[in-house]
Amino acid sequence: MEQSLFHAINQQWTSPGLDLFMAGLSDSQIWQPFLIAIGICALIFGGFKARALVVCLGISLAIAGFVTSVLKSNVGRPRPKHVQSVRMVQLQKARPKFLTLSKKPLVRFSDSSDRTRSGPSFPSGHTVNNAIAATYFTVFYRRRGWLYWLVALAVGYSRIYLGAHWPGDVAATLFLGIAEALLLLGLFELIWKIAARKWLPNMFARHPSLIAEDGPRLPSTPSQAGAALL
Repeated sequence: MEQSLFHAINQQWTSPGLDLFMAGLSDSQIWQPFLIAIGICALIFGGFKARALVVCLGISLAIAGFVTSVLKSNVGRPRPKHVQSVRMVQLQKARPKFLTLSKKPLVRFSDSSDRTRSGPSFPSGHTVNNAIAATYFTVFYRRRGWLYWLVALAVGYSRIYLGAHWPGDVAATLFLGIAEALLLLGLFELIWKIAARKWLPNMFARHPSLIAEDGPRLPSTPSQAGAALL
């Protein structure tokens, strides 16, 4: 069944428009400068929650990269192009990188030279990173954050479309990314509650949690205190 689904996505449910969209979505070099700029702006101009999100997400992605590398080495599942001929879409070279989206991508089928390229198939680094990001956005910004799941799912689908991963790898990696994100976020929250209460009591009074809304502020005048009790 996985083979049938892979071939349907990789070779049947295709179009020139999807080729460019999926290849562009999956190329992290295109989006990296924009994401770094957004992260820097959040650190400089954002509030406590935005800064906490950027710091926690950055640390989590670094840890996830190490975990992904270890799992790839130990699981060792071959990529589709390692064992069969798959349809591959390659963006043309351009400087700056995002200009490649204005060019028609190259489409070819993998051959024997591709069977020794790239690492193992599970887990998918693209998918785990975006699943972690989507989980964090959902936890930190509940009503709007869940929208990033559309991006995460699209990136996971693109990895199958481009012949880089099996459908089962992408599905399992989504759950892996969610688990990693929740585990690390719980650890960060515990560290914050212990360390900030001890060394940053004033900040902890305003922000007792990394993800919750700001803590209640003490009334500055007796009249405000009375109004708060009403």
